[in-house]
Amino acid sequence: MLTVLDSINLSTEYLKNKGIESPRINAELILAHILKLKRLDLYLSFDRPLKEDEIVLYRQFLKRRSEFEPLQYILGTVNFFGLDFKISPAVLIPRPETELLAEEIINEFKDQEFIKILDIGTGSGNIAITLAKFLPNSIIIATDISVEAIAIAVENAKSNGVSDKIIFAVNDIFSSENLTENNFDVIVSNPPYITSQDFKNLSKELKDYEPKAALTDSSNGLSFYDIISSKCNIYLKKGGKLFFELGYGHSENVQEIMKKNHFISISVKKDYQNIDRIIRGEFL
Repeated sequence: MLTVLDSINLSTEYLKNKGIESPRINAELILAHILKLKRLDLYLSFDRPLKEDEIVLYRQFLKRRSEFEPLQYILGTVNFFGLDFKISPAVLIPRPETELLAEEIINEFKDQEFIKILDIGTGSGNIAITLAKFLPNSIIIATDISVEAIAIAVENAKSNGVSDKIIFAVNDIFSSENLTENNFDVIVSNPPYITSQDFKNLSKELKDYEPKAALTDSSNGLSFYDIISSKCNIYLKKGGKLFFELGYGHSENVQEIMKKNHFISISVKKDYQNIDRIIRGEFL
């Protein structure tokens, strides 16, 4: 008879030997997901025997994690800004640093009567949906080049109750074909900013599983900042705001790109690691 405690101990050792960081936490989260319990509730169920189908599924999930597949993809969900999002390898895993980007916009516009927002490269829809949830007077257009990503974002908007506030569209920002919508108050993007050279040095979780197109810029890591900033003369109102998440080491270059494209009052916010992470500016 394999109990919850036995399973956690055995799987922790297994993941540790495979080189997985925080093996106990990984083992507990996977088992809690399978048993439909909160992780802390496992500690009240140590003596519970596992059913055969639970053991089979647990072993399958542990094998996937031992091969460095991200835990979030195995569980199929992630929490962002207190909201639950369905994810798959078709979309980038939302990260805590990006919550700072959403928080910056929410704090700026929470008292505004109406706000029109364009989210470029929406992925799972985490930024657009969070803004729609916490800015009740907003209307949002959210775009992505990936049809699969847009399908997931649409599901997430439904499950979080904001489908009526977001229009999702498949769009390539590099295309000469522009959106018909314009006059946005805010444009926000967490663009691909990892160079091809830096991509080679990423962890297996990132390099082998997350969508390369959502991570990398085949040029110098600045192409998306450049094209989005240059198209603000089409999409953004005079006095409108542009918000980006920054890649490591890109702060000064992105500031120059924004200045070149007629942005003023540019400011940068650091993340939890004291790294320049959020940049914003006002379109002149």
